[in-house]
Amino acid sequence: MSRRTPRRALSLCVLMAAVAGLPLRATSVAHAHADPGRPRAERTAAALLQESATARLRTDGSLSDVVGLSTTDIWAVGQQDVWEAWQNRSVLTHWDGSAWTEAGIRNDPSGAGHLRSVAAVSPRDIWAVGDGHDGLPYVVRGDGSVFDRVSVPQFGSGDWLGGVAAAPGRVVAVGSRGRKPLVATAGAKGWSIAKVKSKGKGTLYGVAVTARGDGWAVGDDESGPLILRASGGTWKPVDVPHTDGGYLRDVYVDGPRKAVAVGGVYRGEGDISPLVLEWNGKRWSRAEVPGRRAELYGVTGDGKGHFWISGFDPAHPGAAYLLRGDGRKWKIVRGETPVRSRTVRLQAVTHVGDLTLAVGHVVDDRDRYTDVVERFQPGSTPSGEAAGTGTPEATGSRAPVEK
Repeated sequence: MSRRTPRRALSLCVLMAAVAGLPLRATSVAHAHADPGRPRAERTAAALLQESATARLRTDGSLSDVVGLSTTDIWAVGQQDVWEAWQNRSVLTHWDGSAWTEAGIRNDPSGAGHLRSVAAVSPRDIWAVGDGHDGLPYVVRGDGSVFDRVSVPQFGSGDWLGGVAAAPGRVVAVGSRGRKPLVATAGAKGWSIAKVKSKGKGTLYGVAVTARGDGWAVGDDESGPLILRASGGTWKPVDVPHTDGGYLRDVYVDGPRKAVAVGGVYRGEGDISPLVLEWNGKRWSRAEVPGRRAELYGVTGDGKGHFWISGFDPAHPGAAYLLRGDGRKWKIVRGETPVRSRTVRLQAVTHVGDLTLAVGHVVDDRDRYTDVVERFQPGSTPSGEAAGTGTPEATGSRAPVEK
């Protein structure tokens, strides 16, 4: 799929073309990853176990984003009936350590067409954004048990939201308006459209903010990757390495001197190279990652300098694919190779405690979609026996992960 379509549903195949959008991924403390506290010690990739499961969505379901507050408090969003562009339904589902449970949106019985991004300030302050069947951007807020659609008068028909981030007292949603970058913020006084100094066309897909008020938003414009930085209430573009055909889909902030943005470089139909940019406190630079071809969608971290990136490797389409970095080097973490033909795309990833959990979808040899939840966790015991955080309804066997 061409990167230059109006909604740029790049590399998420015909699923996103059907709904004129794309699922996005998670980002940092605020976009989905509330601080999980002190993580357990990092272990080598060879010590990880992988398990494939599902949240048991209805026919043709896909998960777009995930946020982890703890190993027993995880939220994921997406859609069901993906082929029915005007009848598809949003998904808002919760993992409590034992089972996935879908939550409804009580003041909108029709349901959003597609939820793309989720963020959590705390277990009682959850946000999600996407598309509504009324043609307007869709914003949801909940306390963990009850969710409502939030009316935002500043949004109009044609506005599009791709990502959301949240910190105490602050919510930021990003997307596009008239093919130009859109940043909307909410605080004690309600919603407002932030000033964006980018002059050209462009779309934002991922955002991360911190409790200090810092923020990054990523996407692409007509020339390549686009990164905006929050400064005094204004979002300003910053210099990025020149990359023809480049785009960004997600960003994670690990402090004032460390951030990671991920995406790809479009070289032609079906030919996309991975793109990882790293912030060192002064500038963004391109990181060296293994493999010539891969599509990267989501990024997360543990707040201690370790990062995980979710995506798709066309050389191994049936195996779950992650990149893991320690600030010096990136390594591939790959799941079990399936017996039957399938394609696995991991759209987003979260990391809490010693659990790395990625979500997305599987397409089988009959073009049928099934949501997928891939978990990676250290240890040699079956994950269902470890600390009460096992995943039920496993669809694949536990398998060691290669370095």
